[in-house]
Amino acid sequence: MKQKDYIPVSKPYLPSEDKIIKYIKEIYKARFLTNFGKFHDLLEEKLKQYLHIPNIVLTANGTLALQITYKLLDIKGIVITTPFTFVATISSLAWEGIPFIFADIDKETLCIDPNQVEYLLKKFGDKVDAILAVHVFGNPAYVEELMFLKAKYNVKLIFDASHCFSVWYGNRNILTYGDISIISFHATKLFHTVEGGGLIINNGNDELVKKAKSIVNFGIERDYKISCVGINAKMNEFEAAIGLAILEEFNEVIKLRGEKWNYYYQNLKNIVKLQKRNRFANNNYSYFPIILPSETQVLDTIDRLKRFGIYPKRYFYPSLDKLPYITKENIPLRLDNANYIAERILCLPLYPDLSKQTQDIIISTIKEVLESA
Repeated sequence: MKQKDYIPVSKPYLPSEDKIIKYIKEIYKARFLTNFGKFHDLLEEKLKQYLHIPNIVLTANGTLALQITYKLLDIKGIVITTPFTFVATISSLAWEGIPFIFADIDKETLCIDPNQVEYLLKKFGDKVDAILAVHVFGNPAYVEELMFLKAKYNVKLIFDASHCFSVWYGNRNILTYGDISIISFHATKLFHTVEGGGLIINNGNDELVKKAKSIVNFGIERDYKISCVGINAKMNEFEAAIGLAILEEFNEVIKLRGEKWNYYYQNLKNIVKLQKRNRFANNNYSYFPIILPSETQVLDTIDRLKRFGIYPKRYFYPSLDKLPYITKENIPLRLDNANYIAERILCLPLYPDLSKQTQDIIISTIKEVLESA
């Protein structure tokens, strides 16, 4: 491998140029660029069919999908969430002025620990409005346990399913759990629209779906009536076109990523600790995280791989309780597991055209680091 090669942890998938040019020509012909155009509406329908979901409200990004969710569910009280996630999960709460507290994660699955969630529900009582759980690296959280706590304590349940495109839990799409699930279509995700996201409303309330579609457009309904306070969170036609083109090729994307994922797995399963995956869910091959025995070994691995132009990433580091705007009020419990994992986790490069040669360098480097410890 040449020194000048650059191997990132993720590389956006792009559809065939001919395919996307065909869509762009239609956009040029129509000169309809945004405000719920033909491709926006078509993408919503195609995603509903492909994912077997009751609805989806497309947004400009996944963070806006979270913020709109808080408005839809009228979240004002405390939200219990996880410190082991991408920062947008909590920054969206902080931005909206919503109080939140952290529960620790399960050390094996890396998802929020329901036992810790229940402890906090008992401790804070009626002050808690919602649970915001994350399906980490496409691995479903403890869905049944959290649904039980939702009913028992009469709180709302939101799932940040940003990593979960095409993940099924049992015989249902993971997006159909909770009051609302949100998903990201950022360029680093399996399925993307360059920037983008969406929310899926699961309580059967058609009025809530209608309200969500109004909120993303300044509170303006399709008949131009302003019905509520809104924001500009629309997905435009160019982004929708990228999504439509990728969706046509998505099965091949999953196939290729699966091959890379399984090659890592076969070569690393007996030498590093891996995330315990939910046995009732499929793998969408969104990430390949490894957990090393020490932070020193993580840093050593990164340093050695950089010499080959290979850049794995410390997803998620640091644990979010370490951020400067977090106060002691956000941390009512010790977060030993989240901090332990955050210091030792490393996500390896994974994308459809990742070469076996590169994977072999990564695998051998990890083995060398562990053997030299």
